Amino acid sequence: MSKDFYARLVGMVVFGILGGVYGFKLGALAEEQLVLYTSTVALVGVLFGLVMTPFFTTRPMRFLRRKMSRLSAESLLANLLGMISGLIIAALLAFPMSLLPAPFGQVLPFVGVVIFIYFGMALFSMRETDIANLIGGVGGKRLENGGTSWQQPSRTILLDTSVIIDGRVADIAKTGFLPGTLLIPRFVLNELQYIADSSDGMRRQRGRRGMEVLAELQKASSVVVRISDIDVEGVREVDDKLVILARQLKCPILTNDYNLNRIAELQGVTILNINELANSVKSVVLPGEVLMINVLQEGKESGQGVGYMEDGTMVVVENGNKYLHQEIQVSITKVLQTAAGRMIFAKPDGS
Repeated sequence: MSKDFYARLVGMVVFGILGGVYGFKLGALAEEQLVLYTSTVALVGVLFGLVMTPFFTTRPMRFLRRKMSRLSAESLLANLLGMISGLIIAALLAFPMSLLPAPFGQVLPFVGVVIFIYFGMALFSMRETDIANLIGGVGGKRLENGGTSWQQPSRTILLDTSVIIDGRVADIAKTGFLPGTLLIPRFVLNELQYIADSSDGMRRQRGRRGMEVLAELQKASSVVVRISDIDVEGVREVDDKLVILARQLKCPILTNDYNLNRIAELQGVTILNINELANSVKSVVLPGEVLMINVLQEGKESGQGVGYMEDGTMVVVENGNKYLHQEIQVSITKVLQTAAGRMIFAKPDGS
């Protein structure tokens, strides 16, 4: 049973008793129909407690908890320090202000507390990153290079479902280009399991591949993988949960999902996109360079042949259909960068 249900029961009893007491007093004052007054007002109290109790007990607490859960640890610490600083300043000024003539001496100390707490929390919130870095510099462990352990690249990286299914994250992590801890929230794992249990054969195969990639990551000694039960209350979509969690933890999201990429960037979350990484590390070729290409198939246009470089970049060879299944020397004529990747146009060398 929910907390609202128990709150309604308690409110029903409490307000029913209060209503009965108040009704009895009204009946005593009226000196007539004592039972009617008592039972009627008690019934009104029971109905009021049954309906309204959650609105001033559990629901405000749930709202505050949801808001607090979306704040990062740095924000909470900065606000706490700001509130303490504001209270200290207000306490120091309270006595001098209390010596002022009435009504200022009675009002200004309270007003000062409110104002200094507000400005303290506002000021410390604006500098929360500097405060976190300062505490890290004091509490962090000194290393040989003079830095602190807080400044080292041992960051946390959130993984989404698409990048796990993609599989390339395992190879990238093994190379050491992803320093730190790969964090997989439980809700991402649940989505992956849902895909693996799908009735659709293709989706089921993709989900099981993601499970295999996770197992491979956990076995790799050079990679730290952590599965956490951390969750975001009040949000149902996995992508929205990842964005909120990344903002709370101040960490990037590793993905190859275009929609998640755009949503996260709009909210100021750092994105590590594997597709962009793959495009950026492809071989750089310029018009006029000569390559050896194995023509594997015919192109869409008449007379074209298609081959691939070692990194998977497509090369369209003019008049290349004459050289199917042959390795020929080609000269680059044009390089195009598209949303899907890079496309290279060439012609047989010497033609």
